[in-house]
Amino acid sequence: MSRRVVCLRHGQTLWNVEQRFQGHTDIALDETGAAQAARAASLLAALQPTMIVSSDLRRAFDTASALGRLAGLDVSVDKDLRERGGGEWEGLTRAEIRAGWPAEFEAWEAPGGELVTDVADRVAEAILRWSAKLGDNGLLVVASHGAAIRLGIARLMGLPQELWSVLGGLGNCSWSVLEEGRKGWRLLEHNAGTLPEPVSSDDRPEAATADG
Repeated sequence: MSRRVVCLRHGQTLWNVEQRFQGHTDIALDETGAAQAARAASLLAALQPTMIVSSDLRRAFDTASALGRLAGLDVSVDKDLRERGGGEWEGLTRAEIRAGWPAEFEAWEAPGGELVTDVADRVAEAILRWSAKLGDNGLLVVASHGAAIRLGIARLMGLPQELWSVLGGLGNCSWSVLEEGRKGWRLLEHNAGTLPEPVSSDDRPEAATADG
């Protein structure tokens, strides 16, 4: 008897394409992103999820809703699954951020933005809160954002912060799978659903490109 969680990153947005920091800004899926969400839904529906919860940002909620329609499930919303807040960087391209804040860019710490530890804590706590509602052998799908998912997984896995960068970024509409074991959560899959490709995100520069 084990509970599993699929952490699904949202589909592509125009700001992903333009490599703009999205953060809490509520950007919609573009046409490609909607198609990605439909494809991911067709694959994940076969896993017979028992619960779906999403970030309140529409790029994640619309991705989750595509799966909800196929699986016949309502989508719950949790603001704690939002992307990392980007402060003064939201809406700016990576080139603009590098030019305006070279030192902060290297540390990937946005002025007025959220600390990675705060994001890791709130996302991990949200995943635990919703997974606790699952029955035996239940499957929860969490629709969220690249940096938020990576940081939340790192916290759930108990990784020390200096090792968080070992988890790479997620492509749009790719997912990671967690399973609860006797000694805690373990990572079964990471960035599944697509072939390896460049990742445009709000994550650290060395994590492919970033998440969002």
